[in-house]
Amino acid sequence: MTEAVITSSGAHPERAQSEFGAELLVVAEHVSKKFCRSLKRSLWYGLKDIGGALLPSRQEQAALHEALPALRRDEFMAVADVSFELRRGECLGLIGHNGAGKSTLLKILNGLLPPDGGRITARGRVAALIELNAGFNPILSGRENIFNEAALLGFTMSETRAKFESIVDFAEIGDFLDMPVQNYSSGMRVRLGFAVAAHMEPDILLIDEVLAVGDVAFRFKCLNAIGDLMKTSAVVFVSHAMPQVFRLCTDLIVMDHGAVTYQGTSIAEGVAIYLSLFRESAETVTGSGEVSIAALTASSTMHAAGLGGTLKAAHGDTLTLTATLEAPPSLGRLRVQFLIWNAEMLPVLDVLCETLDGFPIEVPDTGSTVVSARIPRLELNGGKYTISVIAASFDYSRIYCRHDNSAYLQITAESASGAHILSVAEWSTPQSNYHNR
Repeated sequence: MTEAVITSSGAHPERAQSEFGAELLVVAEHVSKKFCRSLKRSLWYGLKDIGGALLPSRQEQAALHEALPALRRDEFMAVADVSFELRRGECLGLIGHNGAGKSTLLKILNGLLPPDGGRITARGRVAALIELNAGFNPILSGRENIFNEAALLGFTMSETRAKFESIVDFAEIGDFLDMPVQNYSSGMRVRLGFAVAAHMEPDILLIDEVLAVGDVAFRFKCLNAIGDLMKTSAVVFVSHAMPQVFRLCTDLIVMDHGAVTYQGTSIAEGVAIYLSLFRESAETVTGSGEVSIAALTASSTMHAAGLGGTLKAAHGDTLTLTATLEAPPSLGRLRVQFLIWNAEMLPVLDVLCETLDGFPIEVPDTGSTVVSARIPRLELNGGKYTISVIAASFDYSRIYCRHDNSAYLQITAESASGAHILSVAEWSTPQSNYHNR
């Protein structure tokens, strides 16, 4: 296997081998990258930087080694002073809001962008899935692109032929193998790109949100393949899907406007910090409009919050939701339920009555009624959740009111699993019984 070293600011292959050790595949030291918001100034700054590179002064040479380069007018830091080490068998997750600097850092790691400060040293073959086209030539067929990609990764024709059938089977594009890639769907391109990268057994694999395009079955296949690759590779994984982050990542970096806000091995802590960066969404009300939510109270053992507020509670607390509904008496009977969503807007808890339906109520002559639901033990994992109140006709043929983002839950828990629900069970072995409460 040939060794490829990606360096900036004068790193040497010998240092990567001896100082960092054989299993340390990626070392990022105070990496920074700046961009300019103005196109004209960006072109002018580019010319000056090229001139400085050709005839560097002492000040310009010193700037190459600065962690945070000086900013000129209209410039901003896309990546600011990021350092980490990544070994074989580890998966580093990069998460943050759009524009946080994740993709820029990934492109620096792949050698597509030079850093303006700091240094990156990488050892071994690097495979990257950063764009949907995955570097494919759109006018060539899938078959031809497989051989092209493999050649770029340093594989011989015979090595690629030995893996060819397995790549095609994994990508599930056998019927379209000789079709130009430009006619592939985005999902087909991702399947082919991932299949090539996985089968080429890279030392370093860079993945940027491409798995979000594939269908559920292929995503599971890719996640399993990444798990297998981690036995021999180092993986940098960018994703907005927190379940995938929990499943794959051994380390986590949370980025916010180019800076690192969390770095460590506690995935749960990092994800909680990531979710706290997002603003609360405004309340939205949909439905036919016959019913309205006049008031809402969410209360736990120690705290309470009103309409639009945030209730802080711990896993296992008692949760009580109380809503005041305004409706015309002519509606008669209707059903009410509460729905709790996680930060990825997936429903995780539907609060119903014993028959697994919305709670039935009769609208009084006053037109105002109060309905309350008490959950004795809240089994939600740590994280931020939103509450919806839904009022529907008794037979569910009509939604009178759906009040989303009516209140928020901030749950604290110690679990690092990423599961939405934490359940306490009665555990036992053949030798003894243990009631875990």
